[in-house]
Amino acid sequence: MSKDDILFEVARGWGRVILNRPKALNALSFAMAERMDARIEDWAGDPAVRFVVIEGAGARAFCAGGDIRELYRSMDDPASTLAADFYRVEYRLNHRIFSFPKPYVALIDGVVMGGGVGISVHGSHRVVGDRLLFAMPETGIGLFPDVGGSYFLPRLPGRLGTYLGLTGARIGAADALYCGIATHYAPSARMAALDEALAAGGADGIDAAIARFAADPGPAPLVAHRAAIDRCFAPDTVEEILAALEAEGGEWAKATRATLAAKSPTSLKVTLRQLRRGADLDFAEAMRMEFRLSQHFCAGHDFREGIRAVVIDKDNAPRWRPDRLDAVSEADVEAYFAPLPGGDLEL
Repeated sequence: MSKDDILFEVARGWGRVILNRPKALNALSFAMAERMDARIEDWAGDPAVRFVVIEGAGARAFCAGGDIRELYRSMDDPASTLAADFYRVEYRLNHRIFSFPKPYVALIDGVVMGGGVGISVHGSHRVVGDRLLFAMPETGIGLFPDVGGSYFLPRLPGRLGTYLGLTGARIGAADALYCGIATHYAPSARMAALDEALAAGGADGIDAAIARFAADPGPAPLVAHRAAIDRCFAPDTVEEILAALEAEGGEWAKATRATLAAKSPTSLKVTLRQLRRGADLDFAEAMRMEFRLSQHFCAGHDFREGIRAVVIDKDNAPRWRPDRLDAVSEADVEAYFAPLPGGDLEL
């Protein structure tokens, strides 16, 4: 990693983080996560830093997620500890942001997925722009919606979190505001000016500065499907959700059912269990559960195969193992939540 992949600045009472890998859609590498975790820890106790702003370089992305190419390469090395080290640092960073004692403002425009969600959605202020493309696409690569997905997805209105977590559906600014993923919307063309207004206004003026730029993004497309989402994604088994979608009928339900059919059966069943349990956990407990899940998935077949199919070879034809929901047993699902030999994540 180049030291310029993530930039930090302290000026005029604020700490600024710039994710600076625009050609890689600002993907978060292990070294970037390490540096950011250390800096956020320092800023929490630094009286010179009254609030933090984080943004991504370039117009295409805030952060497209964790650098899973880096993780994939490490899977060929039996001696590598990156799978444990990366998730340990990333989840500690997510927890540090969630617990940050000062305002934490994420200016989110362009693509934000996976790991990018984890370093934005847990902050106090989440301002999205016109170019926003939000998704938690992990079930499509044989993983689960992590980086705190266990906590924030079940707390979205109705069953929207279950829908987003299982399907990996992509949403824009209006839907992000409707779901509560975003706290504000500002036009992309005014984001730079908002950045400057925040710097000039100081911590006491954050809400006022954002209010000057906040606007109405228009109607949220999810509203049209909200009742069906709440009905179809209420059951506690994936099979029942699929049956509910079939009974629902219509093009949206048919397309949603087809989307789920392409995901890893193991990921779908584990994710649904994760989200149901996460509704009753505090944030630290959710992150400890996710660390267990991450290590079991890294040791399994589907995550590696999903990265190969979607990111490495890009044939988009993953060979899931098993490839049917009825072949994923209750014992198989529970095994992903089992304690780790090395102990739980320490926060």
